[in-house]
Amino acid sequence: MTMDREKIVQGVKLILEGIGEDLDREGLRRTPERVFEYFDEVLSGYAADPAAELRKYTTSNKDEMITIKDISFYSLCEHHLLPFFGKVHMAYIPQNDKVAGFSNMVRVVEILSHRLQVQERMTTQIADSLVEAINCKGVLVVVEAEHLCLTMRGIKKPGSRIVTSAIRGMMRKTATRIEALTMLGRVGL
Repeated sequence: MTMDREKIVQGVKLILEGIGEDLDREGLRRTPERVFEYFDEVLSGYAADPAAELRKYTTSNKDEMITIKDISFYSLCEHHLLPFFGKVHMAYIPQNDKVAGFSNMVRVVEILSHRLQVQERMTTQIADSLVEAINCKGVLVVVEAEHLCLTMRGIKKPGSRIVTSAIRGMMRKTATRIEALTMLGRVGL
């Protein structure tokens, strides 16, 4: 997806004029261009397929669980265009000795969070990308985030965290899910 620089610049100018600001004021002269550069950077995730980023490696694995936690991310809420940010935690059980590279798993989070998002969908997309790319036996994804639309506007409750999860395959079994949550340090959420 290619962003239309001129439309974004013109849109920001209209917003600033709508607020009643002077577009020739020193602090605002380059603001429309800066906003375009900001969107171009923070919405860069449209350019890649998350599942394609996951490389499979073969290693001996006898249904042992693999976890990666505290992956920091930021994204933009598609409802308000305000940031939400937090941590992603993942656990999965490989199949046929096929595992994913850790940096590739982080890259999936980067790609999906650098789009206009809602946390629930992003959580699901991360889990589905893992299942699609490495055909694992089970996956659990937990996302914890603070949403500025909850902090700055509306109800105004700073520090509130939203927690979402997606569970696939054998992670739906109670014992396996408890093991994964324990390894991620998330039992009792």
